[in-house]
Amino acid sequence: MSQYVEFRYGWPVVLSSALGIALGMSPLPFYTIGVFAGSFVSEFGWGIDQVMSALAIFTLVAMGSSPLIGYLTDRLGVRKVVLTSIVLFSLSMMAFALNNGSLTRYYFIWGFLAFAGAGTLPITFTRAVSNWFNAKRGLALGVSLIGTGISGALTKVYAGYLIGEVGWRMAYVGVGALPLLIAFPVAWFAFRDIDDPKVADKAAIVATLDTHHSKTGGVYGLTLGQAFRDWRFWLMALLFVPLSFAIGGPIPNLETLLGSKGFDVADAVLLASFIGYSVLAGRLLGGYLLDHIWAPLLACVMLMMPAASMYMFQIADPSFIQTAIAVILLGVAAGIEYDLIAYLVSRYFGIRNYGAIYGMLYAFFALGAGFGPAVYGWFYSNRGSYDTILQYSMYTFIICSLALLLLGRYRDEELQAMTGESSPAPTKTRKE
Repeated sequence: MSQYVEFRYGWPVVLSSALGIALGMSPLPFYTIGVFAGSFVSEFGWGIDQVMSALAIFTLVAMGSSPLIGYLTDRLGVRKVVLTSIVLFSLSMMAFALNNGSLTRYYFIWGFLAFAGAGTLPITFTRAVSNWFNAKRGLALGVSLIGTGISGALTKVYAGYLIGEVGWRMAYVGVGALPLLIAFPVAWFAFRDIDDPKVADKAAIVATLDTHHSKTGGVYGLTLGQAFRDWRFWLMALLFVPLSFAIGGPIPNLETLLGSKGFDVADAVLLASFIGYSVLAGRLLGGYLLDHIWAPLLACVMLMMPAASMYMFQIADPSFIQTAIAVILLGVAAGIEYDLIAYLVSRYFGIRNYGAIYGMLYAFFALGAGFGPAVYGWFYSNRGSYDTILQYSMYTFIICSLALLLLGRYRDEELQAMTGESSPAPTKTRKE
């Protein structure tokens, strides 16, 4: 019954998180850059590698910002951080309309976007979700993160439509306004962490359940320093870099990649939009299964699937169906990535300093995801094909997925003993 009580009282946080993440820094710039790239190339004469190199700058700033946001989230509370960042992120996205052909200005806006919008990353939202949910934490995280899939599917089409109707500058204004008009109002009314006085009565009921909270209301978990001294942290960090590179590299390049395989613009955009729907499926399926299957094993299986995608993308003359399957398999894997990081942090390091630890791991994840598109773009610009980098990515998925199995059993009871909290009764979601 505890899981039903969790959703009964925690659904506002899940809903506001889903919208906040969907219209936040994680999906919106990443999924739309490929749609806007053609406009920059045709109007300013930039190369596709120059356009995609902005994601490397975006990544470097995000890497520095995410640990800071995690720290501020732990110290100031998630609500303040989220609301402020939504506004700044929205204005930063609209600022792309001011570009006049200057690569310097273009890169600066990407850097400022990464700094201003860092509070809309899953770091903040998933902390609140993890606080409200334990028995069904995986499913709650999956539902909260489905927004990236919806955003990936719809914003590509939305941005493409606006570009055709009002031009790329006003299209950026239209895309950038979405967080301010939709995510901010919902977060203002519904997004409150479990320690917010306005939800104290609901939080008290949730705290009586068999969760990660102790009888005195405290939460267990490692400090950031303790996490740094744990080999599991460094294993995750080292694996997230190549995995995020292999997942994040091809996605913004999909339209160009598919065009190089002979698909016209309409079919390329249509096929690329499948990524969003499959991310959505991956979020829900992965989130549900995380509550029933040992997370490293589930991740190994789901992150192995895009190896087949990388192989099919290398086919000289692929059919529409073959390419659609390749895009869907890649999207399903992309769908579990954020759920997985959030779930692994909570189960292997606890909740006490969740934001700071997640923020540090996200920095490693961002390193691969941010530089991946630029490296993919470089290969295409200099070799006229993505095939070589696709082959490297194929091997990456296989090797790194298997390495996740080294993480071992969950550490809930061990962490509670280390931090002096009472130990909860075992649940069927833990691997013994």
